[in-house]
Amino acid sequence: MSIPQSFLQELLARVDVVDVVGRYVPLKKGGANFMGLCPFHGEKSPSFSVSPSKQFYHCFGCGKNGNAISFLMEHTGMGFVEAVQDLAQQVGMQVPQDDISPAERERQAAQKRQQASLTDVLERAGDSYRKQLKDSAHAVDYLKKRGVSGAICSRYGLGYAPAGWRHLAGVFPQYDDPQLQEAGLVIVNEDDDKRYDRFRDRIMFPIRNVKGECIGFGGRVLGDEKPKYLNSPETPLFHKGRELYGLFEARNALREKGYALVTEGYMDVVALAQLGFPNAVATLGTACTPEHVHKLFRFTDAVVFSFDGDAAGRRAARKALEGALPYASDTRSVKFLFLPAEHDPDSFIREHGPDAFARHVGDALPLSRFLLDAVSEGCDLGQAEGRARMASQARPLWNLLPDGALKRQLLAEMAGKAQLSSSDLTELWEQAAAQENRWQRGGAAGAHPAAPAAGSQAFPAASALPPGEWAPPDADYGHSAHDGWGDAGGSTYTGYTAGAPGQGGNGYGNRGNFRNSNSNGPRGEGRNGWGKKPWGRDRAGNTGWNEAPRPPRIAQPLGPDQAARLLLSHMEFMEELANEDLDALVSQPAPHGPLFAWVESQYQEHGPQSWAVLQSRLGSSGEAQLARTLMDGPHGQPEGELPELRCELRSVLNLMLVKRLKTLEAQALAEVATDPQAVHRYRALQERRKQLAAAPAPQTGE
Repeated sequence: MSIPQSFLQELLARVDVVDVVGRYVPLKKGGANFMGLCPFHGEKSPSFSVSPSKQFYHCFGCGKNGNAISFLMEHTGMGFVEAVQDLAQQVGMQVPQDDISPAERERQAAQKRQQASLTDVLERAGDSYRKQLKDSAHAVDYLKKRGVSGAICSRYGLGYAPAGWRHLAGVFPQYDDPQLQEAGLVIVNEDDDKRYDRFRDRIMFPIRNVKGECIGFGGRVLGDEKPKYLNSPETPLFHKGRELYGLFEARNALREKGYALVTEGYMDVVALAQLGFPNAVATLGTACTPEHVHKLFRFTDAVVFSFDGDAAGRRAARKALEGALPYASDTRSVKFLFLPAEHDPDSFIREHGPDAFARHVGDALPLSRFLLDAVSEGCDLGQAEGRARMASQARPLWNLLPDGALKRQLLAEMAGKAQLSSSDLTELWEQAAAQENRWQRGGAAGAHPAAPAAGSQAFPAASALPPGEWAPPDADYGHSAHDGWGDAGGSTYTGYTAGAPGQGGNGYGNRGNFRNSNSNGPRGEGRNGWGKKPWGRDRAGNTGWNEAPRPPRIAQPLGPDQAARLLLSHMEFMEELANEDLDALVSQPAPHGPLFAWVESQYQEHGPQSWAVLQSRLGSSGEAQLARTLMDGPHGQPEGELPELRCELRSVLNLMLVKRLKTLEAQALAEVATDPQAVHRYRALQERRKQLAAAPAPQTGE
């Protein structure tokens, strides 16, 4: 967005920098200026001065200075446009937007009104939860047993949602207000339209944005019920993949401590803050995303990810590594802390104390070390095959790094592990990338680089899908007659492109018609199923040896239909989905998107359930009808070993993610003119899509 300089000058003339800074920093009058403790570095005596006459702030300790706009950007992590809009809203000014249509301007204004209204609803609910905590003896006892003090409860705004089904009906006069559902506070039963509170008998953790506004909640049970944690659903305000719990409360400590400590749970953040680590934040029940990392680097140049030492912790660390790599520049520090398998940060610091935890933080693995460990995982570097596999695994991760000294040094180290020169390794990677690009574009007939890996899904052409099955309109995975796998010779192998017999190569150098059963046709037209002479003579000297009849291959369904079948029949797979997976699912057009949103809400509310139980809860909506149609159809209730079904779901999700990322890339490009951060979003989305495209087919052994 291009904002006229004249507007900025008028805006700064109307706002009072003392009021703006005073919202975040306690100030006292000191002569002609106001003084306070600097929010940008730790100090015990005030050296931070705010001048009402000059509308300027300056710290004599660290040298930070600027006006009201720069203060919001530096202190809250807002972007330039966001800071200008925030100040303009305070003084009733409208930011000029000459480059957008009146309809778009009205849409944005309506969106802001909706968000402000939802924020008010959530704040009222939070006030009620905090009052309930004071009156709930068993909730207070639970927090005391966990070692949480009243001061920390107050700082983080902890509350308690009573066990009743309709507590909020006593808070909001109109319990049927649609905004209660939009804010994620109330669930509406589709069968009878009855309403009830989403959060019941849980310790409530308000989730705030960088401006301190409540945008959602996390609720923890007081016992061992499932699910242990329940988050607000995705709303116009709340997106799990973008927000971090405790970031608003930790913003000053991030600068004082010099780094952000990223954990996996609300209680970790609260416990660490109480015991000397107020710079802790947590992801919201999802893997760490590039958006999380980008937001953290607005406040600090150093991030330490803290994970449990078990297998789940290692998997979470690997996802965090992928999210951090695009932002791992030469001036930033990223480390990975692994605690003993039996501990999380909360339990470790209470058992061993803050000093022991601080030593672990100091000994955390640098990103470079963890990256080298990750690319070498499962590889015997004492064998040529293991070194080759390591080099192949390293390429997609190394490509995520921004260009700089770190990236080039890691190239040399990876090449050394592979016993290659840096130039040889980059040449191999370039050849592999070119080969994959040819594969994705279709390539020349018969030139496909390799057959699909064992256990991978052989994706059919969209035209071969059964009626009602979904395939993206620009699907790249349908095989054409010239992609090196398609049978221009007229394959009747279900799921491949059909054509007239004998009109092209089938990818194996054979002309003719590959049939599913014995062929009694003339030689050269598919005899024995290969379209060439018989494989040999039998002992009697007879030609025309016939192989056993082959059953027709059933096309594997793709896209949202199959994803829905897999999740409805194996709801426990929801636990393994990353935030980007959920975004790709719920963003599908109706009725698929609402169906996935319903499945997620059921999982959050009740944990994994069988299809029989889910079916009993379905209403009569379009998505409910879709669920019944899919599960009662020919491909309903997918059969197979759980590892195989997981791989199938991963394959389907990857295809959907690629399509989703393409859409988001187009949106980011369209916003470049109005949002300076859109370029960074576009690059991150593009890198993620390339990474997905380059990823090997999931295997059951992984």
